[in-house]
Amino acid sequence: MTRIEHEGGESPVQNVLFIMCDQLRWDSLGCVGHPFIQTPNIDALADRGVRFDQAFVNGAVCGSSRMSYYTGRYVVSHGARWNQVPLEVTQKTMGDHLRELGVPAVLVGKTHMRADEEARSRLAIPANSPEWLFLSECGFAPEEHDDGLHPDERVRTDLPYNDFLRSKGFAGDNPWHTAANSVIDANGELCSGWLLRSAPFPAVVPDELSETAYMTDRAIDYIKKAGDDRWCLHLSYIKPHWPYVASDPYHAMYAGEEMPTPNRTKAELETTHPVIRALHRSRIGKAMSKPEARQLVLPTYLGMIKQIDDHLGRLFTEMDRLGRTKDTLIVFTSDHGEYMGDHWMGEKDWINEEVVRVPMIVVDPRSQADVTRGTVSNELVEAIDLLPTFVEALGGENNTRTHWLEGESLVPLLHGEHGTERDFVVCEADWGFLEMSHHVSETNEPRKRRATMLRNDRYKYVLSEIGPNLLYDLEDDPDEQNDCISDPALQSVVSELHEQLFSWFRNRRHDTTVTDQMISATSEPGSAAKRGILIGYWDEEELAAGKRGELY
Repeated sequence: MTRIEHEGGESPVQNVLFIMCDQLRWDSLGCVGHPFIQTPNIDALADRGVRFDQAFVNGAVCGSSRMSYYTGRYVVSHGARWNQVPLEVTQKTMGDHLRELGVPAVLVGKTHMRADEEARSRLAIPANSPEWLFLSECGFAPEEHDDGLHPDERVRTDLPYNDFLRSKGFAGDNPWHTAANSVIDANGELCSGWLLRSAPFPAVVPDELSETAYMTDRAIDYIKKAGDDRWCLHLSYIKPHWPYVASDPYHAMYAGEEMPTPNRTKAELETTHPVIRALHRSRIGKAMSKPEARQLVLPTYLGMIKQIDDHLGRLFTEMDRLGRTKDTLIVFTSDHGEYMGDHWMGEKDWINEEVVRVPMIVVDPRSQADVTRGTVSNELVEAIDLLPTFVEALGGENNTRTHWLEGESLVPLLHGEHGTERDFVVCEADWGFLEMSHHVSETNEPRKRRATMLRNDRYKYVLSEIGPNLLYDLEDDPDEQNDCISDPALQSVVSELHEQLFSWFRNRRHDTTVTDQMISATSEPGSAAKRGILIGYWDEEELAAGKRGELY
């Protein structure tokens, strides 16, 4: 699809560069105020666009969060509640919405989407058909699909990155594991990067052969190849997700820095909430709560972020050279955060700010966005807002997609016209797939092992299917240390938030086979009579009036 030109008015952007990191905390960037990490290339994006300081994901783990990004729908609407849950083939994705505009959605990196193989078999869709490629790749054209999870127990024999590493002299069945995500320890032994003790040592591969460098190269290659064609390129980095391994010099770049104090108190360990208690008792919770683990892993985690920033600098330089900076909407964000020992937890899967709040920067290259460049927005925004933003920026209409898209376009905000219309954000957590669920004796019903967060500007309310609900007053307690659900003075607040969440549940968009316009057209006065449905008319004269829409 060649580039488009418009005369007068607001021209659509030509392309979208949708950059996502995996497991990047909202507070781990220089532009957010981190005490020592330097991310000049990401910071430069913030200087050219809008940094959303109150951006939230809709799922507390990779799979559910990403499916919300890719469908523009809440987790309860798209149904892919965790990493191993297939996305139903009936769900429309970014690829569906954008190809209607003549813009392909192209993937370099990770999606963590699992294909609905049962539906493919039931619907007799050939496995090698173009239709199934589109559905199984979440609507993306896979320039390079690599979820970055290739332990020896389930290595892909067709992994291009492994072929690349072997071509560079790293032999073996799985150099992703033995070279890119392994280290040589202090004893000169090869040590898997999956082990936390490996974090202080450099990866076997040099920086230029790392996953981050490789995926950046593939993105640059695609943009060069695309020429003047339009595109939405999803550059989905695998890091700073575990294994916590970084190439030299990034592995040691922050080793001498004093790490920020973890957000946790001993009082949290006294909790009686069965889910939080089980998260504390989980293997990753106990491991990341060790002071020595945080001191080993956090510097490497920050080093991987710095590595991403440096390689983004290469990408942005190439875009400048090709003239793509001036006609491309650029988004930088993450699929969720990382506890890193905060609240005595590790990983993600629960609803604290460390997990559900993410960095989000949007750069609109058009002159209409000049009024907001370099600003920080405190509007509540969600992951599901990006897809309608892409649709509008690329020249599409969102008002015919409201039965599918549950987010709000951010274009009016980027152009200084008005903010969002929402009063709260929602994130869903499903911990039933985790081993820690066996520490929870309160139920054996897997589908009740979930929680839903409703967060407004002041309060965070958590509807927990197991154990009591939770309430945090973020104004008085921004670190979420004190559950105040039982505070007598806040019972009216609890009731109001609960009713808001109940209303939100009732208004999810599951009837996606009809648009709002179709419903309105069907209910217009006289429409039934015009279709030959002659119910309630007394005589011919009344019927004629009914067809004219005079009776209803």
